[in-house]
Amino acid sequence: MDNLTHSLTGLMLSRAGLNRWYPKATLVLVLSANAPDIDIVALSRGWLYYFEQHRGITHSIAALPVMALLPVLVVCAIGRTMRGWAVAWALSVIGVASHLLLDWTNAYGIRLLLPFSSGWFHLDLISLFDPNIWAVLLLGCLGPMLGKLVSGEIGAKPGTGRGLAVFALSFFLIYDFGRFLSHQRAVEILNSRVYRDGPPIRAAAFPARGVSPFEWQGWIERPEFVMHFALDVTKEFDPTGGKILYKPAPSPALQAARQTPAVAVFLRFAQYPLWSATRLDNPEGANNVEVRDWRFPFSAQALVDSSNRVISSSFHY
Repeated sequence: MDNLTHSLTGLMLSRAGLNRWYPKATLVLVLSANAPDIDIVALSRGWLYYFEQHRGITHSIAALPVMALLPVLVVCAIGRTMRGWAVAWALSVIGVASHLLLDWTNAYGIRLLLPFSSGWFHLDLISLFDPNIWAVLLLGCLGPMLGKLVSGEIGAKPGTGRGLAVFALSFFLIYDFGRFLSHQRAVEILNSRVYRDGPPIRAAAFPARGVSPFEWQGWIERPEFVMHFALDVTKEFDPTGGKILYKPAPSPALQAARQTPAVAVFLRFAQYPLWSATRLDNPEGANNVEVRDWRFPFSAQALVDSSNRVISSSFHY
């Protein structure tokens, strides 16, 4: 998820009652809810290295206790005291865990079991930026401010914001469960149809842009091609209405591209790779080989000459 969502989730956790545990609980929870994204320091070595490291070891269960310690050290340094650090660390564990759980729900995925396994875990339920979640979390954040203004005008005691925080967190859970059911239905619909006289090898559904929890980007794979659909689980589905992209035939140029660092790193991320090979006139007989993932506009490319030697390779967000 995006860092605004992570930050507001940490704030809601604090206001929901965890701020009673420690004097600077809000700061601890907001920092810890963002702590795993410290992997952005990898950007100092370039975009490809950052892409390779993002949502890696800092997002793993094994590193959770260490990630939770970093915000505690920052807050204790600000307060110039280690008093209550154990409680602060327990709060920080909750904040880091919230980050891992939220990242697990979206399509990008997370490598929870590093360093023991590099497998990606992704539920494909939520976009990286979800306007519905933003709206409810912002309501939980800004509602108490509005309440204080109203209370000041009428002379009443202002609320703590706990009720709105509990509502926002409850909405988050209910919304994700609803998306889970909708996602399951979307995948069932895709798997139950025939495409060009055959069932899909595999099918997947990814969050669509927009606010409707019933709309998905559908994807199916057949031996010769893949198809992409705009899918609404509340409406009739037409299995012939998708966009068809044919797979290129295996070739020495594709095999050579696989050996390049950019393509190799990309393939360790890609769950739904789609290859293309374009013959070029300059250099004569060369091929521009590209692989991308259906979920995101990321791609890796390799320029391969007529003798199947790699001239160059690159990665693009």
